[in-house]
Amino acid sequence: MVDGPSKLRSGAITDDGARDPRPLAPERSTADAIAAFVAHAKATAPAAQGTRGRLVFALDATLSRQPTWDMACALQADMFREAAALGSLDIRLVYYRGFDECRATGWISDSAELARLMGKIDCRGGKTQISKVLAEARRHATSAHIRAVVFVGDAMEENVDELCAKAGELGLLKVPLFLFQEGNEPGAEQAFREMARLSGGAWCRFDPGAATQLRALLRAAAAYAAGGRAALLRLAGSEAGAARLIGQMG
Repeated sequence: MVDGPSKLRSGAITDDGARDPRPLAPERSTADAIAAFVAHAKATAPAAQGTRGRLVFALDATLSRQPTWDMACALQADMFREAAALGSLDIRLVYYRGFDECRATGWISDSAELARLMGKIDCRGGKTQISKVLAEARRHATSAHIRAVVFVGDAMEENVDELCAKAGELGLLKVPLFLFQEGNEPGAEQAFREMARLSGGAWCRFDPGAATQLRALLRAAAAYAAGGRAALLRLAGSEAGAARLIGQMG
């Protein structure tokens, strides 16, 4: 369990327990840097079997998301319950809001603790910061053996090509993105669909305030993180949310 989320200063998400958070170094974007990353990703061994499943649960907490944020707080426990039936799951909550504010918790293994932390968060006006979420997931992909990233949001206000490049890097690391879009904003849908494809994940839309739809999607993502593709396939036999995800994954 953790005491609370670590704050991101100047756009950098801090390590767990960091006392003096500092900005991350600027990310390289040259051809050499990309080639080096690809070579490293191909050489990286997959996570060992039998380890605890780890899922990054990322949320857009800008002001337009307030109704869905409240709903997510009530539904997130279902992710743990689904995972408990399959094995075990740790969740790292990442959220952004306001002006250049993005925070991340440590790894949480208790649904009550996650609910407590989420209950302290209020939505604030601001632009999307999905790039920071993807950078955080990539940073921990191999060291923490992340199995999947779930993102719940309704908008995309960033450079789509940069987001797609980062999604592709996660795909090379075998970390699929499950992007659950509230509403039907066309620009966000186009970006989320392509990011899901490049990562080997899935995109699904849910109606604003549709608790049943979001619950099914979160349960399916948790099943994958805890038990892999086989667990998702088993769940797909009885739940539409799992079937929607597995139908898109390569």
